[in-house]
Amino acid sequence: MRRAILPQAARTALPPLGNSFISLVKDTALAATIQVPELFRQAQLITARTFEIFTMYLAAALIYWILATALSHLQNKLEARVNRHDLET
Repeated sequence: MRRAILPQAARTALPPLGNSFISLVKDTALAATIQVPELFRQAQLITARTFEIFTMYLAAALIYWILATALSHLQNKLEARVNRHDLET
């Protein structure tokens, strides 16, 4: 099973799982509705103290973008590693 079924299952399941994980990271701002402190909420709190709205929201957006880009790159590397033994037809 470890050498036959799991590699085939991983090849099929990896892209949707990676996309779901990236979406989960981007959707963490929704967690603020249930009082979970996260990046966007911290930006709101700092904005309330400093009144630098554009700067803080731009910084939060850049951090989210960097995280999503890094996770996407990591997902692509993982997919390439899993698919390296595919036979070309």
